[in-house]
Amino acid sequence: MTGILRCGKSTLLSQYQQQLKTTGITNEQIVSVNFEKLEYEELLDYRKLYSYLKERLCAEKTTYIFLDEIQKVPFFEKVVDSLYVKPNVDIYITGSNAYMLSGDLATLLTGCYVEIKMLPLSFREFLCITGMDAERGLAEYLRDGGLPYIAVMDRTAGKVETYLEGIYNTVIVKDIEDRQARKESNPDKRKITDILLLKTIAKYLASVAGNPVSVRSITNYLTSNGRKISPNTVSDYVEALTESFIFYPAERFDIVGKQVLQTNRKLYIVDLGLRNHILPRRQYDLGFSLENIVYFELLRRGYRVMIGKVGSTEVDFVAEKQGVYVYFQVTADMTAQETFERELRPLTLIRDNYEKIVLTNDRLTLGNYNGIQVKNLTDWLLHI
Repeated sequence: MTGILRCGKSTLLSQYQQQLKTTGITNEQIVSVNFEKLEYEELLDYRKLYSYLKERLCAEKTTYIFLDEIQKVPFFEKVVDSLYVKPNVDIYITGSNAYMLSGDLATLLTGCYVEIKMLPLSFREFLCITGMDAERGLAEYLRDGGLPYIAVMDRTAGKVETYLEGIYNTVIVKDIEDRQARKESNPDKRKITDILLLKTIAKYLASVAGNPVSVRSITNYLTSNGRKISPNTVSDYVEALTESFIFYPAERFDIVGKQVLQTNRKLYIVDLGLRNHILPRRQYDLGFSLENIVYFELLRRGYRVMIGKVGSTEVDFVAEKQGVYVYFQVTADMTAQETFERELRPLTLIRDNYEKIVLTNDRLTLGNYNGIQVKNLTDWLLHI
């Protein structure tokens, strides 16, 4: 299970353990280690971890092993692989960094694991937990985001800000710590040592989220602000932010040629509450914020999400699943004639017969326009 810190991975592990017990699995068959807890600090040595787990395997019964935030253990993949080849062992691991399933682990276990990618709460889940109506709920979801604890807490401005600050700073610091641990097992990876630089790049990416961005454009921005830095270093720090699941990339896709392009991808931020913390403003572009929500909703629904290019125009999203495409435009309001024509124009240029949808927050322009469906965004988010 992978995803940003505090998105619910540990809770899901706990829920599954409880479910196992309802089916007759005994406590002795369940071994759980959370590497964020001090009592397991000595198990950060992979040899001691292996011995600890091996001693607790049940003879003639399946042992269910749960390892939470496993990326904190250098060479953990050796432990996982050694346990995997033993009979009657079922292993569940979580990590707050994408490199957990890269490198040696992916090589050793190719085709032998299932990755569950976790995100903060969807808008539908947020409403279910808070009990709010859709209009008020959307306003708070746009402002405070969808991290699970946000939904259940007393959401005063001060408390939300304090919580988000703690999450953000922890993710940044943990990324540095965990990369130092990974350095031991992967010398080819550069260390991330400059917290200020990492936060500066994160702030810049938050400010341009949803716009085309490249390593060169980030380097030029830093240089223009008096920070001389190499593109390679910028690339490493951007990689750190995507590996920590703060930003997610969307590649550009040539709709006519049906191929991914290598330049000017976009980056979306995993939670709008975090964006509001990183880059506090009184007002945001509502259109972008809605676009950001749609991007992650499409990921939740199992799509591969890209930015569409058709001729000289752009389609907000190309969503692909099992070889079938759906094209999306996202806008806050389509009631102005100019906006209506602008949003439909790229979709009219697409000559294939895949579904074409415009999502808008207004309800006056809904309908079908020569095969292009205009839907209310809130209804679409709620599966109505």
